[in-house]
Amino acid sequence: MLPSLFISHGSPMLALTPGPANDFLREQGKHYRPSAIVVVSAHWESRQLLVSTSAHPETIHDFGGFPRELYECQYPAPGEPELARRLARELNAVPVARGLDHGAWVPLSLMFPEANIPVVSLSLPTTWSNAELVELGEKLAALREENVLVIGSGSLTHNLSEMQVQGTPMPPWVGEFIDWVHEKLTTADRDALLAWEQAPHARENHPTPEHFQPLLVALGAGGPAQRLHHSIEHGVLAMDVYAFA
Repeated sequence: MLPSLFISHGSPMLALTPGPANDFLREQGKHYRPSAIVVVSAHWESRQLLVSTSAHPETIHDFGGFPRELYECQYPAPGEPELARRLARELNAVPVARGLDHGAWVPLSLMFPEANIPVVSLSLPTTWSNAELVELGEKLAALREENVLVIGSGSLTHNLSEMQVQGTPMPPWVGEFIDWVHEKLTTADRDALLAWEQAPHARENHPTPEHFQPLLVALGAGGPAQRLHHSIEHGVLAMDVYAFA
């Protein structure tokens, strides 16, 4: 059975820039052959839960100031309207037509470059508690038995105002938060994770919570946690990937 995944998607330039995270995602995708993908991205926030029923979701370039080549990237994966409508019923979500934001298409373009696996996007409800996000994952868990890959796409750390030039050493306040999350995930300390805002340096690493919250969905959708990848970009962006078997 497929695991659920939490993927740190980093900068949109991940799609074009060689490096440890780029290399890992290209290789990791070879291990999965899902019939469909359901992704919750930090870059689709909403007050209530939404689900995209688009049959042909567009590639959304929801960023600015990057090279022209990045805006020319397209990820023409099909949607799966029937699965989306089913999720709308089962999750009491609102069906809408929406494309794939870069939190979805950037990692997927590396893992599944053929763009031939249907993708359904779920929004990240900003009004929901941490416990409700885990419960959302629990409701998605049954999809894994149907060979559907459930992905939460965010970033283990995400303080863009502290970004440094590539190769800058990681400061202690980043490392301490990463280590705390790793310990709580691998020891299945769900109570601590539900109160992750109390972790060491949580606010410094996440001035806003949306890039951590997809991890809670992936946590709820799977079982024991395993860190598949760890690297740092720009000194402060942890590119960790976790599988929940």
